[in-house]
Amino acid sequence: MNAPCAAAQDPIGLIAEAHGPVVVIRCRRLPPLHQALCARLDGEIYLFEVHQHLDQQHVRAITLHRTAGLWRGMPVYDLGGPLQVPVSPGCLGRLLNIFGKPLDGKGPLEAGEFRDIHRKPAPLDQALGISGVLETGIKVIDLLCPFVKGGKTGLFGGAGVGKTVLVMEFMHAIAAMHQGVSVFAGVGERIREAHELWHEMEDAGVMPQTAMLFGQMDESPGVRFRIALSALTYAEYLRDTLHKEVLFVVDNVFRFVQAGSEISSLLGRLPATVGYQPTLSTEVAELQDRITSSRAGAITSVQAVYVPADDMTDPAVSAILSHLDTTVILSRTQAAKGIYPAVDPLRSGSKLMDRHSLGERHYAVAEGVRGHLARYRELEDIITMLGMAELSEKDRRVVLRARKLQKYLTQPFWVTAAHTGLKGVSVPLAQTLDDCDSIMAGRFDEMGEEQCYMRGAMGAGA
Repeated sequence: MNAPCAAAQDPIGLIAEAHGPVVVIRCRRLPPLHQALCARLDGEIYLFEVHQHLDQQHVRAITLHRTAGLWRGMPVYDLGGPLQVPVSPGCLGRLLNIFGKPLDGKGPLEAGEFRDIHRKPAPLDQALGISGVLETGIKVIDLLCPFVKGGKTGLFGGAGVGKTVLVMEFMHAIAAMHQGVSVFAGVGERIREAHELWHEMEDAGVMPQTAMLFGQMDESPGVRFRIALSALTYAEYLRDTLHKEVLFVVDNVFRFVQAGSEISSLLGRLPATVGYQPTLSTEVAELQDRITSSRAGAITSVQAVYVPADDMTDPAVSAILSHLDTTVILSRTQAAKGIYPAVDPLRSGSKLMDRHSLGERHYAVAEGVRGHLARYRELEDIITMLGMAELSEKDRRVVLRARKLQKYLTQPFWVTAAHTGLKGVSVPLAQTLDDCDSIMAGRFDEMGEEQCYMRGAMGAGA
């Protein structure tokens, strides 16, 4: 956090009004937007962030704490810059809040240095573009919607379709397969969810290579709005100092948009499309444009996105979609069939899905699998009404193989092993391609569908 809010300083101004999380401050000189201000009360420090200039003497600021106890005429001090967080390699294995203070009861984080949470993206001449596929060991992801190294991936789905579990498995893959580190930003998490996730990460052995930051659901909208930037500051620090593969995880980006919408209403801005804030696109871009790779290292981002009413045309979802390289859409229909991970193979995809990026074989197998699954979906109604007997011999073969592919693309996860009793598996991409090729070629036609369900490679036992 910034330098202490010393009582000896001359105050920059006085509190004139307090409306919930919004405070109007009468200033002797106007602080710039995003400046951190503070006030003291009974030994506690209250932090504010400037969001609006009202006139030559008044600013509107959002509080980053509860507002109980603030009073008119209370002196406010300038911290001399934006909000800062302490960064050091010791952040790995820790659970922190927006200010870099520990939530895990393990003592304060030793600060190697302080960094502003508002930083400019890396200059164009230092930024690196995306560079090939990042294997995760998850069959359906690596085959049909591969991760882009240094890119951004979105997990889209409604409530309860498995976004958080899939995010945890990605973090396990980065630690186990790539010896990388992860930074997790919990935006608007329920306290119960945050507690469970923390312990599940510890049980899965992922926590020593992970920094977790939480802006919880009961906190100020200012905290929920800025927690992703705090976490991104830690990701940039780890990228620049450890020179490792850094996985930056946000769960949930939609709650970041919601917090921005709350703040926009509190500041008195007129809502725009479907009631969202007029600054929606800018706020999403400010976060996304900082997720870049440099010569020091790569930041690969995975972002869970709640889809309100399962409507992919929602303005918030569309604003986030425009920044992504890979789109993983989780389907309630797949989950109802027991297909986990519940990825919709026909709606999910990646910008890397071409022969030049993936190679001839990967592209051909992926298109073949999609073709089989698409044909099966077309014939499902006919099968339901008339049965398999009414299909042509060719369509019958396609349907039986598509069902095997659908079952084969399920997988037991490492992070759910304690709950399911099934040991997690990671399958190399080359093995996935061989198995899918063999299923489509008919080499497993004699095998039952149930033998393909929740397993690793086809040769790895029944």
